[in-house]
Amino acid sequence: MASKEEIMNQLKNEILSLQLKPGTMISETALSERFELSRTPIRDILKQLSQENYVDIYPKKGNIVSYIDLESVEQIIYLRSALEKEIMKGLAGNLSLKGVHELKHILAMQKDCISQEDESDHFLQLDDAFHEALFVLAGRGFLWNLIQQFNVHYIRYRKLHMLQQDKLTEIQKEHQLMADYIIQDERDKIDDLLHHHLRADIDSLYFQEHFSEYIKK
Repeated sequence: MASKEEIMNQLKNEILSLQLKPGTMISETALSERFELSRTPIRDILKQLSQENYVDIYPKKGNIVSYIDLESVEQIIYLRSALEKEIMKGLAGNLSLKGVHELKHILAMQKDCISQEDESDHFLQLDDAFHEALFVLAGRGFLWNLIQQFNVHYIRYRKLHMLQQDKLTEIQKEHQLMADYIIQDERDKIDDLLHHHLRADIDSLYFQEHFSEYIKK
């Protein structure tokens, strides 16, 4: 029998991977049968998921996988943009040889991932790995971990955007440019590149046009 923590993590993964799509009803009874657990601990799990914005609980409707909140997405983008610009400028011209090798290794894995089919989930992990590496190399790993606690809407938003044709290639090329600007100390080019990298999608209509049924009204 799985523990409450294991069940919670499994449900989080299913929500973040869109196996459980925004707006999907989640039955306490069905979960109780699936995990062979009484409804009381299942209810506790759902309450915790609600507190972390994975699930919305409506007394008369039931439990629903949260819709993607574009306001929350925009706030995370704003925060990351402000932090990462300073982080990249701080690393520019100061990156250790070990740091250079780490970024290049992640970039190589991203490139290999693109050539494989149905690898958007793996690429999303490598996308995070690249940005996390920048935070850690700058001594700001705590801030990265803090941001991840409020990432449920942003992760799903990014995953859906990665379904666009050639999107993974575009992201990898921008990551390569970021690494180049840091290594070559071209800090004057960082602001425009990072602004486009983080904000281009939220400024487009692609998401609203293709996934309006997943958006919080």
